[in-house]
Amino acid sequence: MTTRAGRGPAARQLSGLAAIAWRDVVKLVRDRPRLAVNLAFPVLLVLGLGGVLQPTVGRVTGLSAVTLAFTGVLAATAFQSAAAGMISIVEDRETDFARELFITPVWRLTLVVGKIVGETLVAAAQCACVLAVAAASGVPAPAGRLPALAAACLAACLAGGAFGLATIAVLPNQRSAMQVFQFLIIPQYLLGGVIVPLRGTSPALNAAAWAMPMRYAVDLTRAAYYAGTPGYREAVVGRPLLDAAVLACVAVLLLGSGAMLFSYRERTR
Repeated sequence: MTTRAGRGPAARQLSGLAAIAWRDVVKLVRDRPRLAVNLAFPVLLVLGLGGVLQPTVGRVTGLSAVTLAFTGVLAATAFQSAAAGMISIVEDRETDFARELFITPVWRLTLVVGKIVGETLVAAAQCACVLAVAAASGVPAPAGRLPALAAACLAACLAGGAFGLATIAVLPNQRSAMQVFQFLIIPQYLLGGVIVPLRGTSPALNAAAWAMPMRYAVDLTRAAYYAGTPGYREAVVGRPLLDAAVLACVAVLLLGSGAMLFSYRERTR
């Protein structure tokens, strides 16, 4: 059954989702400073820090520190970009754009999912640039591994977007969101094994590390890249199926709770 305009409910939801997602892509293209910073930071981590650690990490693990940094930064870029992009929800709330969205004839969950899809597309573009820079720097990237890497990055994007939504939903303004977000992301870079796999840490530190969602994204991405290679045991700390299951649970639980909390706060403003 269709509406008077000839568009059924499912088509209306998809149209709303696509419109919100496309808006985020357009905002990224127009925001050149953000685009430059988001591309420069992972490149510096891969080439700069990876090269610095090669004499030590490379000798201990027998692996290329640049390649280890590349796989970790690729996952971290996907996770952080999708999560950070959700900060614009607070901006939309402050400018009352969110209220305008809520009067549209689509489900509120559709609006939230559209936002995550848009930030996932933004993160995918950044990941493609990281791949290109790594390939130009001599990091081997066989075509057969690209589908697995893409799937791991998609999982990182979805989990990161849900993490960002749940974080932003409880914060009152954009300034607080940016401050708290950095506080939540920096420990994940340190304890998520982004640059090198974490091994031999104390039980307390290891427990804190496994509480970081980004760590599962990093480990899953490394498993996708090093699968079937001699360096797999050195590069991968956990189990890929467990990593994927945790990321799926993080995405579902945080997306649901974040969407409900955000909707509640908008109704009670």
